Amino acid sequence: MNRAAPTTPQPPRWRRRDWLWLVLLGAAIAAAYLPVRQAGFIWDDEAHLTANRCIVGPLGFKEIWTTAEANYFPLVLTHLWVLHAIFGLNPLVYHLVNVLLHAAGAVLLWRVLRRLGVPGAWLGAALWALHPVQVESVAWISELKNTQAAVFYLLAIRFFVAWLSAGAAETPRWRNYALALGCALLAILSKPSTVMLPVVLGLCAWWLAGRWEWRMVRPLVPFLALSAIASSWTVWEQMHHSLALGPEWSQSWAERIVISGRVVWFYLGKLLWPQPLMFIYPRWTPDAASLRWWLPALTVAAGFLGLWRFRHRWSRPWFFAFAYFVVSLFPVLGFFNVYYFRYSFVADHFQHLASIGPLALAGAGLALAARRVAHDRWLHRTGVAACGLLLLGLGVQSWRHSRTFASNTTLWQTTAARNPQCWLAINALGMESMDRGRFAESLEKFQQAFRIKPDEHTVLSNIGNALVQTGKASDAISYFQRALRVQPSFAEAHNGLGYALTLVQRPAEAIPEFEAALRINPKLWQPHFSLANALVATGRVAEAIPHYAEAARLNPESVDAFFFLGRALLQTGQSALAIQAFESVLRLRPDQLEARAGLAGVLYVTGRAAEAVAHFETVLKAKPDDPVTHNNLAGALSQTGRISEAIAHYERALQLKPDYANAHSNFGLVLAGLGRNTEAMMHFREALRLQPDHDDARRGLASLQGTPADGVK
Repeated sequence: MNRAAPTTPQPPRWRRRDWLWLVLLGAAIAAAYLPVRQAGFIWDDEAHLTANRCIVGPLGFKEIWTTAEANYFPLVLTHLWVLHAIFGLNPLVYHLVNVLLHAAGAVLLWRVLRRLGVPGAWLGAALWALHPVQVESVAWISELKNTQAAVFYLLAIRFFVAWLSAGAAETPRWRNYALALGCALLAILSKPSTVMLPVVLGLCAWWLAGRWEWRMVRPLVPFLALSAIASSWTVWEQMHHSLALGPEWSQSWAERIVISGRVVWFYLGKLLWPQPLMFIYPRWTPDAASLRWWLPALTVAAGFLGLWRFRHRWSRPWFFAFAYFVVSLFPVLGFFNVYYFRYSFVADHFQHLASIGPLALAGAGLALAARRVAHDRWLHRTGVAACGLLLLGLGVQSWRHSRTFASNTTLWQTTAARNPQCWLAINALGMESMDRGRFAESLEKFQQAFRIKPDEHTVLSNIGNALVQTGKASDAISYFQRALRVQPSFAEAHNGLGYALTLVQRPAEAIPEFEAALRINPKLWQPHFSLANALVATGRVAEAIPHYAEAARLNPESVDAFFFLGRALLQTGQSALAIQAFESVLRLRPDQLEARAGLAGVLYVTGRAAEAVAHFETVLKAKPDDPVTHNNLAGALSQTGRISEAIAHYERALQLKPDYANAHSNFGLVLAGLGRNTEAMMHFREALRLQPDHDDARRGLASLQGTPADGVK
């Protein structure tokens, strides 16, 4: 009998198909977020990345984990720190990482839904990945918090479900439990709003078992402990570090309850019909005395109870999805102070994880409907085509919406167009105009924001800044003072008021304002710099030096801080330190002629004339008709023995400025040294005619006449 030739075993069909679905999902996400390849940094990216002292300096990795500088997401800042160390501030890298993390989250969601036995797992994951409400989390670099936390969050669920599904005696079972706990910790360190994970894990246990078993409480205790610690820290941080305290967060408990009900239906509505999407939605003014405001909260409660009532029948998947949705939203329902609530009670990025519940339910419903008509080829293909069109429509909407995040200008212009009462957007557009030097335009924007929100201290302070820039410092003072009446602890307004006072020649009054700004926030470099200037203006140069030095330390890119530090050090006779300060200026800006001239002058007076010559010559190339530089270069040349060159520069200085007393006196000294006494005396006499108290000229003339200096006339 002939035996058949052995065949190579083929992988199961489902595994081959999984790779196809994986590629399809990844390609769809990449296409939907294609516009971010040209996007830059936008609002809040400055605080998280581009101006974060832990990432761009002077702090670093240690401070991320040991100080409050990391706010409450140290793992995200660590990720950004690593990316910055490798790639610098290239926005494309950060956008690509965010998209890749979102894609990884979508794949993990697909696998988790499959493990939970949810029909249409791939479709549910695709609906979540391509839905335009996710754009804010994916196209905004600061929301790496969301995409990174989602990966660890879903990994924690995946390992926990694997632990539940394995036999009690199996070693991998406890490994999966440890991995689930570790991923939960990483998720919390990425974004604390994942603290609801223990409740979600309990829901998964209920879903798999078909009923709640109280023995599940014990394995959830470590997860609950992590969440309790993170929750306490986050609530404290929001109130005392982010300063989520004040009128914007003074709602009564009744108002918080009615807000929470409206928040739930708002987010569900955006999942059903994601139009229009806004970066900042209008902020509601709750009315707890109105039944209309209570209806959303009452319907949420009724829906929850009704679905629970029939959980053993038709409502089991509905209850699971709805409970997951509400539980995941709980940290941002309005019961706790969140700084963002000063702008709006809702934001698309708040429902990044919560939206999994309703969208997975929708995917399951569509998949079950497709199965029911599987016997009818035409209906089945029509259903598949409809699902494809739905995903295509969501992807196109995400593609369009992601273009909104291309730049600050695009973002704020779109926000202001969709929400004309958004003072934050209009104020931000004013800041954009100010950064471009269009101060009159910025003032107009700030005044528009002021008309919308007249008690906003940042707007009042910005009006003051714009008035200062347009030469109206005296008018600016009242706006800074109004800002401080609204928010006495606003350091920027104290600094602005101090600066305006110095401009109107009131430096003594400005000093307490700068000191107040530094008491509130000693990390600001501008108040240190401005305080130093005010101290110099009042004759307290020695006291100014530490503040110039601190300004330079806090902002090592500040040319002015180093330059004025060098001048103050020079005034107090600290030549060696002055040289270092001027050299720092030239490292930052080699074309800063005043610093180069200052450095040359210090080198000259400290006996380093040869080095001084090179710097004076560089200055002279840029300013060939400057008599002062000619005079100084001549002095340095004479010290190095290059007398003929020195004479030429003295002559050029006096040709450019015949009444230059110092040049006459210095030239006289050189001529006297050459024995050309008649010419020397002529220059000494001219110097004394121009400046009768010129001591060097008086002594030089006395020496040539053989008379005491005090006898020279």
